Amino acid sequence: MSDTLSLNKLEKIIELETQLRDEYQKQLDDKDSAMAELKRDKAALETQVIELEKTIATQLAAITELSGKSNDTQALEQRNRELHNRSENMKEEVAAAKSRLKILQKDLAAERAELAELKKYDPQRLRKNLDGNKKKLAEKTMAADKLQKSLSQTKAEKAELELKVKELEAQLEAAQTKLATSEEGNQEAA
Repeated sequence: MSDTLSLNKLEKIIELETQLRDEYQKQLDDKDSAMAELKRDKAALETQVIELEKTIATQLAAITELSGKSNDTQALEQRNRELHNRSENMKEEVAAAKSRLKILQKDLAAERAELAELKKYDPQRLRKNLDGNKKKLAEKTMAADKLQKSLSQTKAEKAELELKVKELEAQLEAAQTKLATSEEGNQEAA
């Protein structure tokens, strides 16, 4: 009897299970389909998360690259600013150098003029000129002395010649007077 009782109980349990299954099967099926759908959604979300992670990784790489480029760009801009400032400084230095060069050229021209002026009074050249001038002066003095002697001699000769001319004129007059008196005497005698 205990077997029957157990059997009865077992049948009741099976019946109860069947009844519960009939009653809750739809809910279980709904829950299973909901779970399957959730699993599919979960898989889709995981796929989407993986895709989003890939996108984020790609964007992160792009951001990193752009950040590097941005740093490069900033460094380049900084270098451009430094080079611009340096070129401006060099322009100012060139302008200062040009003005200094003009001043130095003016000073050089003044120094050259002064040197030319000083060369006029070069002691060696002046001594050489002085020596040359002394020689010329000595030559001219000697020539003047010779001319003076010649002039004195010529004056003496002139005085002698004038004296001779006077004597000759006196003789000529005397001869003419003699001749005139002898002609007068001849004419009177005739």
